[in-house]
Amino acid sequence: MDSEALPLVAVGAELAEGPVWSPRDSALWFVDIKAPCVYRYTPATQQLDRWDAPAHVGWVLPADDGSWIAGLANGVHRFDPADGSFTLLAEVEGDAPSNRLNDAAVDSAGRIWFGTMDNDEANATGHVYHWHRGAVTKAAVAPIVITNGPAVAPDGRTLYLVDTLGLAIDAHPVDEAGHVGEGRRFLTCDPAKGHPDGAICDAEGGVWVGFYGGWAARRFAPDGTQTAEVRFPVANVTKIALGGEDGLTAFASTARQGLSAEELAAQPLAGNIFTFRVDVPGVPVAPVRAES
Repeated sequence: MDSEALPLVAVGAELAEGPVWSPRDSALWFVDIKAPCVYRYTPATQQLDRWDAPAHVGWVLPADDGSWIAGLANGVHRFDPADGSFTLLAEVEGDAPSNRLNDAAVDSAGRIWFGTMDNDEANATGHVYHWHRGAVTKAAVAPIVITNGPAVAPDGRTLYLVDTLGLAIDAHPVDEAGHVGEGRRFLTCDPAKGHPDGAICDAEGGVWVGFYGGWAARRFAPDGTQTAEVRFPVANVTKIALGGEDGLTAFASTARQGLSAEELAAQPLAGNIFTFRVDVPGVPVAPVRAES
């Protein structure tokens, strides 16, 4: 399946990220890390809602108690759309003020897997963690500059970790307790085709990756073979979400960050949300286990 993405929502984000389809309100949630803010887009009404965040925000995910859990620069927070408040639940890397939380995913046990990164994108200070029932645990994975993903396989036994600047994605075994094993190289990327950014898995275990500077999103089979490419009219594709009523609609976030004035003039849709159809449905996002 090769196709082209279509514009869906105009937001002009500096760094739109973390799209996630929420079945409970039939809406797409995403963030602009740099604004910083949280967005909700409801396709049925075409309504776009926005909440400002007090710090860089990497993601927002639905919790099993009806609330939302957000990753801000300094840690895991509870987010309340009713009043726009953010309440700190767990500090992360309080001793590394130049770091911030980046991308995240939820596994079937309700654990949030997330990474940190150097906000200046220069130092290898990024680590991988999971947050579960109020506790933050660091994974035994070597630090890198920009963590992305993580993506969780449908059976919950494989964690795909993206090293954006290293142009690589590794697949790590994960046991039921959340222990991460030694990884194997899943994908080595061609820099001419962009840097791998956010990643997710579909119901067949295929891995969708947005390519920053690559003008595309690409799907890879579990053996690393590319099976699809979707082209975009903008260079910086950050992450894909799969959802909609049948799970076959893809939503893609993009970014204006790093583009020159000349490039922005040539890419007037940069930073917007795009959509396309897929052949394999997504895995419904499991709610975060919010209780401690």
